[in-house]
Amino acid sequence: MYFIGLDVHKKTISYCVKDAAGRVHQEGKVAATRRDLDQWVRVLPQPRMMAMEATIFTGWIYDYLLPHAEQVKVAHPVMLRAIAAAKKKNDTIDASKIADCLRCDFLPECHMASTEIRDRRRVLRYRNLVIKQATQMKNRVSGLLMETGVSYNKQRLHKVGYFGELMSTNEEISDAVRPLLNLSRGMIRRSAKLEYDLVSSLERDPLLKERLRRLRTVPGVGPITALTWALEIGDYTRFRSNKQAISYCGLCADEKSSADKVMRMPLSKQRNKHIQRALVEAAKLAPRNSPELALVRDRELDRGNRNRATLAVARKMVCYLLAVERRKQDFVSSGQILATSAS
Repeated sequence: MYFIGLDVHKKTISYCVKDAAGRVHQEGKVAATRRDLDQWVRVLPQPRMMAMEATIFTGWIYDYLLPHAEQVKVAHPVMLRAIAAAKKKNDTIDASKIADCLRCDFLPECHMASTEIRDRRRVLRYRNLVIKQATQMKNRVSGLLMETGVSYNKQRLHKVGYFGELMSTNEEISDAVRPLLNLSRGMIRRSAKLEYDLVSSLERDPLLKERLRRLRTVPGVGPITALTWALEIGDYTRFRSNKQAISYCGLCADEKSSADKVMRMPLSKQRNKHIQRALVEAAKLAPRNSPELALVRDRELDRGNRNRATLAVARKMVCYLLAVERRKQDFVSSGQILATSAS
């Protein structure tokens, strides 16, 4: 078996080919294009395994090389400390160290979602970008009105009818800002339509439709939370326990312990920030729809910390979502189970 380490960049890929004994057979660079990769793969020894660090360019390279190797692995960039801690660092050394990690089975492998999931996840994250830009534009509209001293109703400002009435009847709006307000409103309107089209296309997708329906039976889980869970989690079977899923979602704290001293730190930054944000927002409203989640929230509130109460609800929701995924059944609350057994 030959072990190939790849140091991936935007325009080039540095590679190092080693055998099981660690002898270098080939080293060099290849252009990061499909045509050059085709020519490069033909001259590589077989059988072979490949490994690369996770970057923004990894996805298409992984998909393209997968049929040409026994295995293609992707290394977790944070866990791959050997490269970052090296005194001398360049592309050739990085590729060589990745090959060594692969050869010695020390590679900190990270999960690589399927192409289908990654394609749909890209659409969902594009929707998040659209929402972020629309929010910035709404804040800009408010800022323009405040800069020029215009009185307005904050709660109704972004309603279509109120905005049109404000522009036509309010004499405080100067001609200098009126074109900017109209342009901003038009962008907000187009963003809303684009966001609706993106979400609708994902909800109608045959690959996700049934899965999303089951997930939405969990209390507090709406269309966006269900989509975020399905596409950010991907293959739920990779989590052997609820604790692993909770850690991936960023709902637990860092721990630093030495000797007999244990310190609990703030929430870990090693998490999937997209699913974390969706679950925290859902956990704020979920207790309204579920007595069980309300009980979890009240128990934590009695201890005096509102943020911990929200995190406790979010962790419970992760357990519910995993249970629905594993059983492939709709969510049933404990109250419904007791009522059914009593009848």
